[in-house]
Amino acid sequence: MLTKNQVKLILSLKDKKARQQHGLFVAEGIKAFNDIMGSNLRVKTVYASKEWFSVNRHMIPDKIEAIELEQNELQKISRHQTPQDVLMLIEIPELNVETIVFSSYVTLLLETIQDPGNLGTIIRTADWYGIKNIICSTDCVDAYNPKTVDATMGSIARVNVFYGELIDVIEKHPSIPVYGAVLNGKSIYAEQLLTKVFLLTGNEGKGISEQLRQKITHPVMIPRIGQAESLNAAVATSILCDHFARQQLI
Repeated sequence: MLTKNQVKLILSLKDKKARQQHGLFVAEGIKAFNDIMGSNLRVKTVYASKEWFSVNRHMIPDKIEAIELEQNELQKISRHQTPQDVLMLIEIPELNVETIVFSSYVTLLLETIQDPGNLGTIIRTADWYGIKNIICSTDCVDAYNPKTVDATMGSIARVNVFYGELIDVIEKHPSIPVYGAVLNGKSIYAEQLLTKVFLLTGNEGKGISEQLRQKITHPVMIPRIGQAESLNAAVATSILCDHFARQQLI
């Protein structure tokens, strides 16, 4: 049975302020369930249909609240026109940028990414290429925005997303080279890539701010062959990640 308070709480989590207040975010779907249940994220409640529970209840530890719902009740709490069979309330992890151990070959730095779909795609890309940490500027879109979570396709379970002042991060780790995507940079394909680097991507419309451009040690660009004015921020980040990954695999 779904209570009015439960509906109110779940629907409120579409807003960042409510997510911060309750320390919770929502993830929907079987793919998200499988990825998140096998991760370090802490699931508080699982809401699902009777049919789904009949097959999957054994996957839910006893300490996690499990609530069986009718389809019309799932519709009330889902943000999708066609509700998923399972929805979870998950605790937002407490991640402190000061505690990062830079062991991965690339750490992504994202400045003022505004579109939740772009951030979700970047998180998914990082997961594909084995990049464990992303550091977002404090004015980036929230990683636990429902649209972002959906776009990660479960990768939110495996990639740590930190928020902090990017200038401070760079200045505190002067030995780590900073690769930044800029229009007048050296072709990424001609660049001798180094291991353990920061890869900086800027805002969808404005690119990297002048303040952060001054911190770039290796300005790079993706050569243009056609006539498009620019690349989507998530696409550009994916291309750069791919090139770094190739260097690791050779």
